[in-house]
Amino acid sequence: MSLRLYDTAARAVRDFTPLRAGRVSMYVCGLTVQGPPHIGHVRFALAFDVLRRWLTHTGHEVTYVRNVTDVDDKILAKSAAAGAPWWAWAYENERAATRAYEVLGTLPPTYEPRATGHVPEMVELIEQLIGRGHAYAVDGDVYFDVRSFAGYGELSGQRLAELEPAADTETDERKRDPRDFALWKSHKPGEPETASWPTPWGRGRPGWHLECSAMAEKYLGPEFDVHGGGLDLRFPHHENERAQSQAAGHGFARYWLHNAWVTMGGEKMSKSLGNTLLVDEVVQRVRPVELRYYLVAPHYRSMIEYTEAALQEAATAYGRLESFVRRAAERVGPDAGKPVLADAFSAALDDDLSTPAAIAVVHETVTAGNTALAADDEAAVAAALGSVRAMLDVLGLDPLDPHWATAGGDRLAGVTDGLVQLALEQRTAARARKDYASADAIRNQLGALGVQVEDTPQGTRWELTS
Repeated sequence: MSLRLYDTAARAVRDFTPLRAGRVSMYVCGLTVQGPPHIGHVRFALAFDVLRRWLTHTGHEVTYVRNVTDVDDKILAKSAAAGAPWWAWAYENERAATRAYEVLGTLPPTYEPRATGHVPEMVELIEQLIGRGHAYAVDGDVYFDVRSFAGYGELSGQRLAELEPAADTETDERKRDPRDFALWKSHKPGEPETASWPTPWGRGRPGWHLECSAMAEKYLGPEFDVHGGGLDLRFPHHENERAQSQAAGHGFARYWLHNAWVTMGGEKMSKSLGNTLLVDEVVQRVRPVELRYYLVAPHYRSMIEYTEAALQEAATAYGRLESFVRRAAERVGPDAGKPVLADAFSAALDDDLSTPAAIAVVHETVTAGNTALAADDEAAVAAALGSVRAMLDVLGLDPLDPHWATAGGDRLAGVTDGLVQLALEQRTAARARKDYASADAIRNQLGALGVQVEDTPQGTRWELTS
């Protein structure tokens, strides 16, 4: 295949060759459900959704695993502060994450395992590591011995001697090396008993890094194609995953892909900085499909500096695409034209998933389609419509996809459409009785609201102006 992807481990763009021809296995780190997601949290889901769609379009059977981390230090701390059971807190925020994924049009994963459902697999992995001399138990805690694994630091490009102590426990004095990280954490006084499980080393709960290794290997096997996630996971999370899995004798991920952050004021969007924009809130200001466009249009490895103006610009840009699709569909029918991708579009996505170049091709095709509409060249209109819809489908942005007809923001769009149509019917009735003053007043009122009305030989059309 011609797809090339930037592999973090190789620090280079590599030809993508699946482990098994025609099949691709992907594990993408999902959210730690400590709170509802902001738009920075969900960028990863959209980036890997586009990759998955492209792989599927090019004829691959994709097994896509996205986990849920539903027990960790932050979940225990925040649930305790809120006076809620930790599992109830986690589930409430898991539902918020699912709601965000769905409203933004991401395809559901093949499997979505929870960490708490895979403790036996984690215990088994720990036993393998202890047996191979890569882990050790101390008073109910189990640590990975980083000095026992020669390749530690290679994924993130760091040297062991330069690393700071692992800050994942408060029991560093028990470690052989302060950089060793926790595989298993013993149950501590004051923590809920329900957040612990029995093991050969006593009751406790898993370390964050261990969870993903165990779940990835259960659903995808000891070696799989792609491991993905946000850039912030590269170290220590993915470094530690790679170390413990390979130390256990598994090949683990063959390609490592990382998407960049959404920033505000030059800083990573995060709850700790207080500069968050919850998905539930943003989709009240712009339609979900417009937010998806905003997050998908930049290259997945490029930072997005959030501003409200940039979000509105993205909404306007998507509106131009949508306007053509709807006008063309009205003229020639929604399924007119062959769903053929432009060669430049395919080349862009094959080039490390270059969505900016791909979307530029979509806009160029829309410009040609609008010219064909103006010239009443229905054959050219149909060809452009078929191509545009096919390209937008790969990006999850086809305006005529049934998903966008039911997404929260587009229910409002349906109401708007109905109200505009009602006004246009009143205008038509006024013109029929030769009350041109009333007809012009309706048109002017719509124009003041940003609705451009056009009378054509095929009838009256309207679109939102920028």
